[in-house]
Amino acid sequence: MSTNFTAMFALKNKVQLIGNLGNTPEVRNTESGKKLARFSVATNETYRNAKGEKVTETQWHNIIAWGSVAVIVEKYLAKGSEIALEGKLVNRNYTDKEGNKKYITEIQVNELLMLGGKQPA
Repeated sequence: MSTNFTAMFALKNKVQLIGNLGNTPEVRNTESGKKLARFSVATNETYRNAKGEKVTETQWHNIIAWGSVAVIVEKYLAKGSEIALEGKLVNRNYTDKEGNKKYITEIQVNELLMLGGKQPA
């Protein structure tokens, strides 16, 4: 087995982003007592189009954090905070009130680095 193949196998579901929070995190405790935080992060990519004009494209990512990471999110992050995160893609689905099946892809955070945000109280 080649070294490159082994390294890629270890990285099979890993996401790294640097961006800004698009909203104040929604934090709640689940029925089992675990803390859950949900928020969105915007990432920007800048490139030049065929006419040579500078274009910035924004992508929005749905983020979830559990347990101790959710505690940090609740305590220190607010809309506009700049963060670096590492996690994995999680897919889930549900049926809405009208009976339509909805599919959602989220990033479940494993590690979080605050590049900006609220100062500790």
